[in-house]
Amino acid sequence: MEYSLFTKLAAEFVGTAVLMVFGNGAVANVELKNTKGHHAGWLNIAMGYGFGVMFPVLMFGGVSGAHINPAMTLAQAINGMFPWGDVLPYIIAQLLGAAVGQLIVYVTYYPHYKETDDPEAILATFCTTDAEGSRSNYFLNEFFGTLMLVLGALCCLTLPWGENDHAAASIVVGFIVWGLVTSMGGPTGPGLNPARDLMPRLLHAILPIPNKGESRWAEAWIPVVAPILGAIAGAWLYNVLFV
Repeated sequence: MEYSLFTKLAAEFVGTAVLMVFGNGAVANVELKNTKGHHAGWLNIAMGYGFGVMFPVLMFGGVSGAHINPAMTLAQAINGMFPWGDVLPYIIAQLLGAAVGQLIVYVTYYPHYKETDDPEAILATFCTTDAEGSRSNYFLNEFFGTLMLVLGALCCLTLPWGENDHAAASIVVGFIVWGLVTSMGGPTGPGLNPARDLMPRLLHAILPIPNKGESRWAEAWIPVVAPILGAIAGAWLYNVLFV
């Protein structure tokens, strides 16, 4: 069944919002003061992001492709796998969905934002940073992490076994994200998605949160540019090796 562009954009909007609620919601549960999950640990965060990708792909993969990531949309278009005319509408829907999802996290954790006095913990619930303060390390981790994500997702969802069993392929994609966060997420977070970092960082800058500190705009280009380049490389490898 071919869906209208409006329906596809609605799927990208809702799917990206779901990603933010599950992913950054898990970070907020771990990092913010006096939550039920305070200090629950990195595996709790990894699980949140894994489910945050798995569920939208299950829900909307058959509608819009469930890119839920501007890097994935651009990478597919550049590699001839997605129509250029739909790129800008998809990205706008993803950015808006990321903003709405982050707002839901902010509203539901509002009392805990007020109680938290650690600026780094607050910032972590919105966007990524490099644990060592190294921009080159930041870039490399976001690049290679997104490359692995896009290559893995395309292999799962478009090779014959995935096309024949979309639900199973969607679950595996969720596990890829879960695995990437546990294995490669230590240095940066990770982001792997420009919308997941840019829009929450913007909200961090404008929302009235006590003790929130700086939004670190000087490095904000890294989790936007590096995932896009990594995604392009991942989609190119997929085309060269498996198509």
